[in-house]
Amino acid sequence: MIQLERQCIILDLQAANKEEVLLELASSVHNCCPEIDLQAINTVLHEREQLGSTGVGNGVAIPHGKILGLAKSLLCFGRSRQGIGFEAMDKRPVHLFVLILSPVNFAEDYLKTLASVSRLLKDDTSRTQLMQAQNQQTIIDLFTSHTLSK
Repeated sequence: MIQLERQCIILDLQAANKEEVLLELASSVHNCCPEIDLQAINTVLHEREQLGSTGVGNGVAIPHGKILGLAKSLLCFGRSRQGIGFEAMDKRPVHLFVLILSPVNFAEDYLKTLASVSRLLKDDTSRTQLMQAQNQQTIIDLFTSHTLSK
């Protein structure tokens, strides 16, 4: 499982809509890993959203994609207390976002990461804890304890 890095955790997203969320998450990853082209991230995320919203319901979205030239998979977490319209399956606002970016040739790792993140965010208790977390370390601990126990 990929490690969630402190600098890729946004406790209070400033975004007000889907476009802004994707850009804010992409920018966070770009700031952590400047070698990754911000436009490439945006393009991949928008192409994926055109296939169907990654808003899976219960206030959760998992935007994801594969980036050519990426050396390792990356995670970025974002939280919006007010919620953001994201065309989620249940039509409800999204509060918790986990961006997953993977190298093009890491299909197995990509699928395992997506499944693990999905399991974490499917759990009511985990979602509540993520919403109530006061700092980035608490978010990291929740991701780590969940993925290590599965």
